[in-house]
Amino acid sequence: MTQETNHQQNSQPNRTQPPPQLVSLLHGKLNTLIGKSSGYIENLPEDVKRRIHGLNCYQSEHAKLEAKFQEEILALEKKYLKLYQPYYEKRSKVVRGECEPTEEEIATGASLFELEKSEREKQEGDPAIEKNKDVQGDPTTENNKEVKGTIEDACKGIPEFWLTAMKNLVTISENITERDEEALKHLIDIRISYLENPGFQLEFEFEENKFFSNTLLVKTYYYQDEPGYGGDYVYDHAEGTKIDWKEGMDLTITFFNPPPPDCEEDDDDLDSRLELDYQIGEDIKEKLIPRAIDWYTGRRKEWGGG
Repeated sequence: MTQETNHQQNSQPNRTQPPPQLVSLLHGKLNTLIGKSSGYIENLPEDVKRRIHGLNCYQSEHAKLEAKFQEEILALEKKYLKLYQPYYEKRSKVVRGECEPTEEEIATGASLFELEKSEREKQEGDPAIEKNKDVQGDPTTENNKEVKGTIEDACKGIPEFWLTAMKNLVTISENITERDEEALKHLIDIRISYLENPGFQLEFEFEENKFFSNTLLVKTYYYQDEPGYGGDYVYDHAEGTKIDWKEGMDLTITFFNPPPPDCEEDDDDLDSRLELDYQIGEDIKEKLIPRAIDWYTGRRKEWGGG
């Protein structure tokens, strides 16, 4: 796939809205304007006001179609998740070291890698490319050579695959501490599923480790039952698995235990935390899981997708 195509895919707009808490905050700050007439409409001629009411009717019908549009998009996402599943399962088995790619698959992947390398060389000197050239996970960087040196004896699967990919995604990497990394090295798979009602679930599978006894941590994102204006699904809240920490091993990972919307915290701080929590989940769903290998190698970040 070409760089241009990948950039186009990455530039697709989000189909979900910001957390309602953030929207409420903005509404509160703008309540001196919202719902208060400027007097303009009231002073229009009666026949013009009648036409405006007619346009409002058309807009209402348009909103119904938009809601239907979002429903069909969600149905398509569910349909194609089932079609993607065999590829995700193959990826998982290779990462875990449970199987190896076929010679044909390796040859195809190698040819794609060489093609992308050739395209990068053609663009040598491009400031945007040079800026992102030395990224975590790029097989040609000194950074990755150091990683290779530390894991060369652990030849099963692809060690630290998901941690390396996550560290190339800015919204996630900025919230991973050095101590968190030690636990996330044991992350061996990330999966997504859709809820029956609007929402989705992320599953994080871990191998046995010294930090916690859970092998599966789940994060569930719920949308409001009623779509927002325009038919978009509106984020409501998230719930995470309780981590069973082993004695003395409690780390700083808070992603699996998001702040409840009604917690006693400064409104601005709470809104920021809820918005970040939501954005991380969306990025894992929309960016990390579908294109994990590109984040692992650093290609996605090089293309400006981080």
